[in-house]
Amino acid sequence: AVTVGGCQLGGRDIGLGVMDFSFLGASMGSVVGERITYLIERCTKEGRPVLLSCASGGARMYEGLLSLMQMAKTSAALARHAKAGLPYIPILTHPTMAGVMASFATLGDLIVAEPKALIGFAGPRVIKETTQQDLPEGFQRSEFLQEHGLIDMVVPRKELRDRISLVLEYLCDK
Repeated sequence: AVTVGGCQLGGRDIGLGVMDFSFLGASMGSVVGERITYLIERCTKEGRPVLLSCASGGARMYEGLLSLMQMAKTSAALARHAKAGLPYIPILTHPTMAGVMASFATLGDLIVAEPKALIGFAGPRVIKETTQQDLPEGFQRSEFLQEHGLIDMVVPRKELRDRISLVLEYLCDK
């Protein structure tokens, strides 16, 4: 559900994680959390920024508490990464939901999303049924969330490399 490793972007060494929605909805279980935590911790040790392309239906509920603990584990690793003065940029793709959205997907120094990505904790249908209210047009889409302050940038996929490279120039000492 996630692939992690190192690469270069704009001549800068970075850590990169990419969630794969085609595998169990990129749900976060104990192994996904361990891999993301390992990526963050290694990048903290090596002084590298972290980019994480997020897509997920949420936590793997059938793993129980082990799955839910990954929200805290990844968040703690990101806190240590931030304390070291290193950038973290999540890139929210369609969809980024539930426990992933409520943890590492929204803890970045700069939160980037793709156009029209569905981003939220519970889906619009669940919220509407629970609240018995009609939701605003575009609710939980990246543009709506940018307008309301949760997302910093909405960037089409073809422009991501150049925009993120430029942002890293501003955020990194090197």
